[in-house]
Amino acid sequence: MKKLLLTALALSPLVIFAQGSPYKIKGKIGSFNTPAKVFLLYQDGGTSVTDSAAVVNGNFSFEGSISEPSSGLIVMDAKGVGFDSLKSTSKPDMLRFYVHKGEYSIEGKDSLATASIKGSKVNTENKILSGRLKDLSAQFTALDAEYQAASAEKKASQEFVGELQSRLEKLQEKQKEILTQFVKENPTSYVSVNSILSIAGRDPQASELDPLIKSLSPELQKSAALQSLITAMEAGKKTAIGAIAMDFTQNDPDGKPVKLSDFKGKYVLLDFWASWCGPCRQENPNVVQAYNKYKDKNFTVLGVSLDRQNQRDAWLKAVKDDGLTWTQVSDLKFWNNEVAKMYGIRSIPQNYLIDPTGKIVAVNLRGADLEKKLAELL
Repeated sequence: MKKLLLTALALSPLVIFAQGSPYKIKGKIGSFNTPAKVFLLYQDGGTSVTDSAAVVNGNFSFEGSISEPSSGLIVMDAKGVGFDSLKSTSKPDMLRFYVHKGEYSIEGKDSLATASIKGSKVNTENKILSGRLKDLSAQFTALDAEYQAASAEKKASQEFVGELQSRLEKLQEKQKEILTQFVKENPTSYVSVNSILSIAGRDPQASELDPLIKSLSPELQKSAALQSLITAMEAGKKTAIGAIAMDFTQNDPDGKPVKLSDFKGKYVLLDFWASWCGPCRQENPNVVQAYNKYKDKNFTVLGVSLDRQNQRDAWLKAVKDDGLTWTQVSDLKFWNNEVAKMYGIRSIPQNYLIDPTGKIVAVNLRGADLEKKLAELL
């Protein structure tokens, strides 16, 4: 088997464990044979790992090491077309599961999607949680389908979108209740770690999460993923409404240093985004509209891009294509952008509205909410 270490696709967490623990996964799916292959993908210590194995009479196996349990994915390539070709398949045969230390098996009659995992406590616990969330998951899917099927006129209706948003929030609250109960009942399960991360969302609240984190076993409290969350919550205290925005310096595309404090005396929208971020690009027209409406009324935008070193051209093209005429900065370090780390950014788009004195007065303004807030202030 050949293992490829790829650039991390998400925020790299602090690695707590110096060495990984060995794992061995045995599989038996039907009677697939050469040229069939299976691909295994997971994150370990901020690095994306991709592995592959041949399938002989339905049998395959993976061996490796991992620092702590990680949500992974295994995909069947029944015809040996290669992973890149599988990515364009509408419904690939795949199974989501936890990769973790120890030896366990994946067994199925004719597909990975319907296979069962044996000898794995954490995957058994995850199956229990998934069962509790099954009805809610169906409701989330139905709600999304309802929005996607709506006409453009309906999607533009504040009443229609507002009603869907209200229903979505109720489902999210129910989901949070189920996840919270699971954490309380399973303080030694790594599934509880991911449950806490789901509860945290993009705006983690220490008052809500601290008791749950402290209810876990000492070992789980030291997990890399939770350490990353704890760091983000500490940063969150410094970026809450009413706090003075932390100053920083980062270069614009011409290499000129730009300070946040250079804009003191104006209302500034500090906007974290990236050219590769679909939701960011969808939100950009709203920011452009607000900027054009209020740029002559003591308002501006400062964009911080989380693009990679090899994406400089894509960053600048996105700036031009989306009409982002305000100041842009980046160190092209992806999720390791120094400003993003300072502000505890865990997802994008994310923004902070800062008043002329440097105080944060609003966070994560989306769509019409940005113009509404600016109308109140300017």
